[in-house]
Amino acid sequence: MMCGGTSATKPATAETQRIADEVKTQLEAKENRKFPVFKTMEFKSQVVAGTNYFIKVHVGEEEFIHMRVFESLPHENKPLLLSSYQTNKTKDDELAYF
Repeated sequence: MMCGGTSATKPATAETQRIADEVKTQLEAKENRKFPVFKTMEFKSQVVAGTNYFIKVHVGEEEFIHMRVFESLPHENKPLLLSSYQTNKTKDDELAYF
């Protein structure tokens, strides 16, 4: 993968789930609701001055959310940041670069 380009879509991993779990409270605060189901399905990554993760998350029934999470460089020692997200997604919606 080249710097600035996104990776191919890959199945979610334990690391992807950990990243999503760390920003779950940020998403719940922005959406003003709790998500009893929060399972990562797939992801893409993009290397910038840190890493952007684009993650598809199943949040219950037939509802999915796409999240962009920024992980800063290790020496910056900053928490993960929910940069943006898209609601009302389905299982079949392509995980887009946003």
